[in-house]
Amino acid sequence: MVFARRGILKSALIAVTVLLSGGVPALSAAPLTVVATTGMIADAARAVGGDAVTVTALMGPGVDPHSYRQTRSDIVAMAKADLVLWHGLYLEAQMEDFFADLGKKRRVVAVAEAVDKSRLLGHQNYAGRYDPHVWMDPALWTGVVVAVRDALTEAQPAEAAAFKANAEAYLAELAALDTYSREVLASVPQGSRVLLTAHDAFSYFGRAYGYEVIGIQGISTQSEAGLNRVSELVDLLVSRKIAAVFVESSVSDRNIRALIEGAAAKGHEVRIGGELFSDAMGETGTYEGTYLGMIDHNVTLITRASGGTAPADGRTGRLSAGL
Repeated sequence: MVFARRGILKSALIAVTVLLSGGVPALSAAPLTVVATTGMIADAARAVGGDAVTVTALMGPGVDPHSYRQTRSDIVAMAKADLVLWHGLYLEAQMEDFFADLGKKRRVVAVAEAVDKSRLLGHQNYAGRYDPHVWMDPALWTGVVVAVRDALTEAQPAEAAAFKANAEAYLAELAALDTYSREVLASVPQGSRVLLTAHDAFSYFGRAYGYEVIGIQGISTQSEAGLNRVSELVDLLVSRKIAAVFVESSVSDRNIRALIEGAAAKGHEVRIGGELFSDAMGETGTYEGTYLGMIDHNVTLITRASGGTAPADGRTGRLSAGL
């Protein structure tokens, strides 16, 4: 028994000596804890961060970031996080003061603010501000992905090489998505390249792919659509014989229904072309619940509903419901 105990002690001393001398690799660092406001930013952080990060998104499917306010659990999560990523460009309008205060105590980065301002569209209601919906153009979204990569690298420099490699792979996927989008959207007849939705979230999409974009509400869902606006759009639908309008997953369809009813009263039939993902992605765990799937869904749906040609299951054959 004595010899056994001595053997155990000797083994323990050897193990300690080896560890202190660096003979055994040290345990890997714990994953970086990241909190992101929108699902799109969270998706980019997961793609770039890989196994070196754990990411939590504050806003899930169907959540409107324009009106979102932080909850108590959000505040706790962000206070404990190693890094907080938010969009900026006045998207999370109700949280800006909170982030300004949080940034004095924690590492907080507004990733969309890194996008070259010369590539941004001006905000229609606020001088000196910009349309925040930059994710609607995959080529523009690359600037946000790069900003996410840089923020992760600054927070955890030891993983810089992995973050760089992951970002390059993800940027290649964005380029492929942009190519697909250009090809299928170009198949829509020129006169049908009109996109009418609940609010003005698709201007970057329209600029990138040559579509006229009309939103019932303005850039923010907080702006109200008056009766005159609805009446004007009914007349537009009738005069231009626009056959399809689109609802959004994060915005009430009340105004869209009013347009359809108004057009019907004037003898013009308008159908709902489908539901687009505007300010939030699809359900968690689905392809549409990723940024790549969200845009694939939108592009494929718009193309097919507008008379163009695109595969029903999208660019990668992964759309959960054939469009």
